[in-house]
Amino acid sequence: MNLVKKIDIHVHTSESAWICRGTDARYATPEELIHIYDTIGVEKGVILPEINVEGSFQISSNYEIWNVVQKSPHRFAWFANLDPRQGDNSPHTDFTPYMKTLMSHGARGVGEICSNMYFDDPFMLNMFRHCEKNGLPVIFHIGNMGGDYGIVDTYGLPHLEAALQACPNLKFLGHSQKFWSAISGDVTEADWNGYPSGKVVPGGRLVELFRKYPNLCGDLSAGSGYNAVSRDPDFGYAFMEEFQDRLYYGTDICSPTNITSPMLKLASFLDEGYLSGRLTWDAYYKISRGNAEKILGLS
Repeated sequence: MNLVKKIDIHVHTSESAWICRGTDARYATPEELIHIYDTIGVEKGVILPEINVEGSFQISSNYEIWNVVQKSPHRFAWFANLDPRQGDNSPHTDFTPYMKTLMSHGARGVGEICSNMYFDDPFMLNMFRHCEKNGLPVIFHIGNMGGDYGIVDTYGLPHLEAALQACPNLKFLGHSQKFWSAISGDVTEADWNGYPSGKVVPGGRLVELFRKYPNLCGDLSAGSGYNAVSRDPDFGYAFMEEFQDRLYYGTDICSPTNITSPMLKLASFLDEGYLSGRLTWDAYYKISRGNAEKILGLS
């Protein structure tokens, strides 16, 4: 059986990563990313600029990330990033000119969106509608209001659902603890911002949303994505099989120290699922790289 090289839908870098993020951690340089990729079997990574001030100790601009991609186009692609308040600071800002320029330079989506506003805030919906109009999928992080980063929702994800309804033709790639913890029916408001363990209980709000909204997709990066599918392998492989057209392999590498992070085990988890017959070839290929190839125009 042949194993495939992965395409990473979610990674961060900076050409001059010299500001620490509150600890000794700093962004991995492009060269360090390539070393990690060669170690874990990743062929290409989609770099997400960190333009949102929420949660960013060092900004990485669209131009900087575009420049990184130009130097290593065989190893990197990119999403642009935008803030719903930029431009006119209005819920009526026309984002299309910005998006057309970014798309002309190879941007294939928008993310990781971390602006600390509700999903259905008029500013956010305006930006989403322009992404939808221009065919740009979005990757988002969910956070608390204030003292946190990420688009804001409350327990049960009602604001995300409102955005899914408002933009039915926009691909939303979900990410973060508050997103993936909702895969189980027993998650509580007290633990939905963590990494719940144990068997997944039927009735998870996230599964409900996946079945109800075909525009909802999953970014399996970071500890949150890996934990969601690996905490209960029987459920995880079945979930990946059911939603194989809407799930994306990812890492969320932020630092060179992440080479030892458990989240990088997702690649081997996918490989093991295929080799053991718990994932079909179609599901394995699509999640590992096929779905990303479509977004990046590689297939």
